[in-house]
Amino acid sequence: MIIDISEIISSENKEMSREAAIEFTVFDAGLGAFEVLHASPFTLSVANVGSKWLSIVGETEVTIALTCDRCLNQVPTDFSIEISKEINLEKFLAGDSEELEEASYIIGTGLDVDKLIFGEILVSWPMKVLCREDCKGICKRCGTNLNLASCQCQKTEPDPRMAAIQDIFNQFKEV
Repeated sequence: MIIDISEIISSENKEMSREAAIEFTVFDAGLGAFEVLHASPFTLSVANVGSKWLSIVGETEVTIALTCDRCLNQVPTDFSIEISKEINLEKFLAGDSEELEEASYIIGTGLDVDKLIFGEILVSWPMKVLCREDCKGICKRCGTNLNLASCQCQKTEPDPRMAAIQDIFNQFKEV
């Protein structure tokens, strides 16, 4: 969704509020494609607060189906997004590269809501996602989800630092 902010940019002390909604249904940031389960519509306030500063304020809730890091099951994860951005219009309109990178969601005189929310979700992305605290994960050998069933695979693995000694024992083993 793109909101036209040309009037706000051109007039000091002008403000507007618009109902906004997220249009993307899949969150794809190179980490994989994750389904957006729910995205609340929200009010986005944009204001030219004088002396060439643009203020963008809003908040919304987004639920995305992430993948558990241990068992690979889907985990609905809520993102509470609070937007509070201030952009120096003088630098932005002059083409300052640093300001352009920070405000990549402003394209010409339009505000791209999807890019704005995308960036906020990316910043608040969790480091580790678990379906539950005591998730057992999957078996390394057979792939069984250990939360649902147990498998008959050998659970202990020899210490790789002892591999040379194990080779010596295997050479002298009587068959």
